[in-house]
Amino acid sequence: MDLDEVDLADYDRFQRNEAWEQFDTLRREDPVHWNPEAAPNRGFWAVTKYRDIWAVDRDTETFTSEQFVNLEEVDDDLRDIRRSILETDGRRHLVLRQLITREFSPRNLMRNYESFLRELTRQTVDEALSANEFDFVEKISADFPIQVLARLLDVPREDTGRLIAWGNEMVGNTDPEYIAVPLDSPESEKYKHLPFRSPTTQDVFDYGRALRDRRRGGDGTDLISQLANKLPADGVPMSDKDFDNYFLLLVIAGNETTRHAISNSMLALIERPDQLRLLQQDPSLIASGLEELLRWASPVYHFRRTATRDTSLGGKTIKAGDKVVMWFASGNRDEDVFEDPYRLDVRRPNVDHLTFGKGSPHLCMGNALARMEVRLMFEELLPRLASIELNGEVARVRSNFVNGIKRFPVTVQPR
Repeated sequence: MDLDEVDLADYDRFQRNEAWEQFDTLRREDPVHWNPEAAPNRGFWAVTKYRDIWAVDRDTETFTSEQFVNLEEVDDDLRDIRRSILETDGRRHLVLRQLITREFSPRNLMRNYESFLRELTRQTVDEALSANEFDFVEKISADFPIQVLARLLDVPREDTGRLIAWGNEMVGNTDPEYIAVPLDSPESEKYKHLPFRSPTTQDVFDYGRALRDRRRGGDGTDLISQLANKLPADGVPMSDKDFDNYFLLLVIAGNETTRHAISNSMLALIERPDQLRLLQQDPSLIASGLEELLRWASPVYHFRRTATRDTSLGGKTIKAGDKVVMWFASGNRDEDVFEDPYRLDVRRPNVDHLTFGKGSPHLCMGNALARMEVRLMFEELLPRLASIELNGEVARVRSNFVNGIKRFPVTVQPR
């Protein structure tokens, strides 16, 4: 693709899975590239090389999250209303993470959750493989992470359908199939005080507050009980809005990224049967090959920062207030870091990918849980498959934020 054809604000290209040609052109010709946007947005700097992305993500003084991490330019008077832990830097960000971060430590997950998660994985696989044809997203990659989230939040299994639908609408807020109110419609202005400009967000807030209010003063160990009953280490209690936005983040992050990582990884293995056979013949490769699958899947395309002062990056002058967008998916295909990056190789050594925000203060809190979920799914699923093939068109989410698959029909023959 020619440089003057690149437009990372064109959602349709991402739905057609054409992002990669754009990333290749930018890494080769203009690694820090100014990408215009339609009004009311003003455009952004697209950062596409691995080392530049890493540098931006670690430097919160120069590149802040406080002015929001998606491409929407939120009005000044609405920022505090909509601010979540993602849009918080410094000490306050750290103490909010500390409220539940211990729950997601690898040691705690192995001690308290691995056996439960493995059994849940088996149940998901058993149910899916009871039929020879099914939608992989519906039966496996969407169902499994949401059941895990339901356990962490201690909510009934019958509520998981609502949680999935809410996550779809939030993250897929640029996909007509998901969104209730199109972002480019005048009606969306009525909801600009809500995350994703979605009226459904209020339903999520109401659901979360009801859970919190019932668990205040209790001795529960679920994530809602911890948020309801712990005081942040800086002594500043969470407001209702703090809780609302924290809960919303858990609903989205606890489901969407793992779901799309599993979907994209499985699709890659179907399209590369030699790699699938390697994992089936030697299941020990699943644990070591996990990082390569996560590099390949890159479930989140980007996160945004905002320059706090005039600075330079990649030979470009960035002005204070400019949006600076880290394209993690592009960094995970950087030829200077990953040899032959468009080759999936489950034996690739030392896969130091950017998928979860490597080395950043905003490193994904749930990265260890996501790794465990993906590993367990493939450890339980792949040995059970004599064959798996596509049985129709793969439908992608219309989004330049989430690298999502919404339909994925397969035919399987169990062993």
